[in-house]
Amino acid sequence: MKLKQLTITFLTFCVAAFSGMKAASATSFSVIADGLYNAGGLSFGPDGNLYVTEAGIGGSGACVPPPSGQGDSLCYGTSGAVTKIENGKTERILTGLPSLALPDGTGGAGPRDIQFDATGKPYVLIGYGANPAFRDRNLGNTDLGKIIAPNFKTNSWTSVADLANYELANNPDGADVDSNPLGFVINGNKLVVADAGANDLLSVNTDKSNLQAITTFSQDILTNPVFPPDDTPSNEPAQVPSENEQPRSQFATQPVPSNVAKGPDGAYYISQFTGFPFPEGGAKIYRVGADGKPTVFADGFTQLTDLAFDTTGNLYALQYANQSAWKGNLDGSVIKIATDGTRTTLLSGNGLESPSALTIGSDGAVYVTNRGDSPGHGQVLKIENIKSVPEPDSALGVLAIGALGVGWLHKKRTTQPLIDRVVTLK
Repeated sequence: MKLKQLTITFLTFCVAAFSGMKAASATSFSVIADGLYNAGGLSFGPDGNLYVTEAGIGGSGACVPPPSGQGDSLCYGTSGAVTKIENGKTERILTGLPSLALPDGTGGAGPRDIQFDATGKPYVLIGYGANPAFRDRNLGNTDLGKIIAPNFKTNSWTSVADLANYELANNPDGADVDSNPLGFVINGNKLVVADAGANDLLSVNTDKSNLQAITTFSQDILTNPVFPPDDTPSNEPAQVPSENEQPRSQFATQPVPSNVAKGPDGAYYISQFTGFPFPEGGAKIYRVGADGKPTVFADGFTQLTDLAFDTTGNLYALQYANQSAWKGNLDGSVIKIATDGTRTTLLSGNGLESPSALTIGSDGAVYVTNRGDSPGHGQVLKIENIKSVPEPDSALGVLAIGALGVGWLHKKRTTQPLIDRVVTLK
């Protein structure tokens, strides 16, 4: 599926201006962790502590070509890690995990998400962000593009599923062969994964059996898309029209599913990052029910990286950036979607920059990995005081969760998905 272009794995936007949403004035946040390297997903463990993944900065090992085939290669190292945040202190409790990044450490692919099952057993998702054919051939035996089960006490892990190899062998969406799994959720004995590179939703049992595609996501056709100037640095220079070229009235772009959450109705909800040129307001939240068919649950977002439901059925969406990433402004937003469809922007900009993931704590606070594409500068934010009066319904489309019956509440280079390499946008 294909080349994502963003910062390899994350994005940021501010949709508040055109959707009529306003930041909640009562919202405040504090930084509870800092100095992280390409910070990714985060989750609370059975001990009540918060765990966050760090994709690392690659290393001086062998390299693979970038998804676009242009630009610097992505080189291998073992700088990936899982960090525990306990009582205001951070400790890397799992180190030596595989990592792939550009020479300057940006665009890090490595540990991207962490979740705990009902028994408290941890699972970690390792990203990749390139053609799987190059992985084993160039890098040898590595766990990039896999789900692993770690043992924090022994600093070791075992492989559970090879997602990148599944893409290589099956290529469910029929587009370019590419794999970059970014987020997952645990549903009973199933691990359900959003692969941003493969444009699909995968499922595998925790006993390592029955790895399969649940569904795939189709390309979007943009009408009168807005492109960056032809002299703007880009991972996809071939897709930027030259000054003498007739503007394209339609343009096919990759869907780029970035993460998945299980809703109170039992369905899966999938965030969309979108591919190049990252249209403002062009990202959607998909719903995949028992029939395995994706439908649009809500639209009008920009470069979404994650979703999370709270205990009363409200959905929180995280925007990597509020503007097309190529514009260089990576102010992001946390947007709350109430069960009746009302949207409220809890935080937009003001320190929220290129956020990559979020989770809801038992205390009702929203925890966000911030500056997810800035190695050495990544943070975890705790957003509090979010019980503000919601804004009026957005004019943008959304289906209220209550209406669903919930009571408690790359094959063509001409397209380009995002979550692939957060590399070029600085």
